[in-house]
Amino acid sequence: QLQFVESGGASVQPGGSLRLSCAASGRAFSVYRLAWYRQAPGKQRELVAYITSGGTTTYADSVKGRFTISRDNAENTVYLQMNNLKPEDTGVYSCNEYPAIENSWGQGTQVTVSS
Repeated sequence: QLQFVESGGASVQPGGSLRLSCAASGRAFSVYRLAWYRQAPGKQRELVAYITSGGTTTYADSVKGRFTISRDNAENTVYLQMNNLKPEDTGVYSCNEYPAIENSWGQGTQVTVSS
């Protein structure tokens, strides 16, 4: 199984942009479906987006048209480009396989959207 290290989180104003990165260690990165998840304060973790080994992407309704997931198999990295950020996007963002593997969660990266 893969292990993940997320980075790129920050505090931004509404309407701003961020690009999150997730470096994975392990074998055969390219064959995995990979996803970004987020957990807002006091809420359960939710799926934000996932990408298949072939590059097909799926997004939660709440982020469609604003977020873009991508992957670089040569670098064992998955990205999340987030545009037009809203306060409700605040949370800890983590990457994992899709479906998630419980033992593979990293520390995540904090995104705070506030004026």
